Amino acid sequence: MRVLAVAGGLLAAGGLAVARRARSLSAVAPELRTAFDVVPVPVSNRVVLAHVRRRVIALELPVDGVEVSRSPVPVPDGSRVLVTLHRPTGTPPRGAVLWLHGGGTVLGSPEVDHAWCGRLARDLRVLVAAVDYRLAPEHPFPAALDDCTAALARLHDRLVEEGAPTRIAVAGASAGGLLAAATAQRAHDAGEVPVAFQLVEYPMLDDRTLRRPAHPARGRVGWTPRSNRFAWRSYLGHPPGREPVPPYAVPARRADLAGLPPAWIGVGELDLFHDEAVAYAERLRAAGVPVDLHVEPRMHHGADAMADLGATSMQWFRQRMVEALDAAFA
Repeated sequence: MRVLAVAGGLLAAGGLAVARRARSLSAVAPELRTAFDVVPVPVSNRVVLAHVRRRVIALELPVDGVEVSRSPVPVPDGSRVLVTLHRPTGTPPRGAVLWLHGGGTVLGSPEVDHAWCGRLARDLRVLVAAVDYRLAPEHPFPAALDDCTAALARLHDRLVEEGAPTRIAVAGASAGGLLAAATAQRAHDAGEVPVAFQLVEYPMLDDRTLRRPAHPARGRVGWTPRSNRFAWRSYLGHPPGREPVPPYAVPARRADLAGLPPAWIGVGELDLFHDEAVAYAERLRAAGVPVDLHVEPRMHHGADAMADLGATSMQWFRQRMVEALDAAFA
């Protein structure tokens, strides 16, 4: 009888999980469901993390009209960070983009965004430097931010050496958005390398985003609260939500946002980071910082990757980012 009761309980739990998954996916725009017909397993511990890292395959798709090179950049702590530089051919650059990949601070590499960075370099006629920053939990804060800051300084020096305009935008997706926002904050305070613009795509900004959102489908596809808790714990080196946190560790915790560079913030309606992205945009505006906020209906976290599979809404979402950066370099 006990075995039957347990089996019945498992079937009931499985049925509830299937029902929840169906409800979550029904909220997603139809053209964005193809690659997410199964809600991903949360990255909740180091064992799962190692498994996911092994399964991530990055294809370096070439982009016509763009030269690619790699070079190590020294970091003040004595390490070196590898930076991939995408350069448009046949035209002098009119500035640069520091691009920071996503992955919750625990996953990812510049190669994941190789084609995207090439497109930005070609279409915007700028240098695009993609940073292979150190990942947590092996390298908690401030390792990744130190890498990004060092890469930003080197990118500025390169523009000066080439006699090009020194307008630099820091940009990134998800955890890359976290690092882009933090890099902009640190650069503003240091006053050594000016940042002209910040573009953050569904950014991971607040370690206090831990509970299940009120929206029934928000945070269920693409990136979940459970993954988010593990990611923040790995990055900070302690449980998220603790008071206080070091400066620049959690961009949303910065009290004074005045004087930061103009921003474009994009996020999906169903993204776990929706509320914190909207709140950060509102706080920037209240501090006098020009902000363009775009909330994409029925979009989940990371869905813009489906632009290459023909998802029209995601192609337009990415085009908005290109146009925002283009305006920043005008």
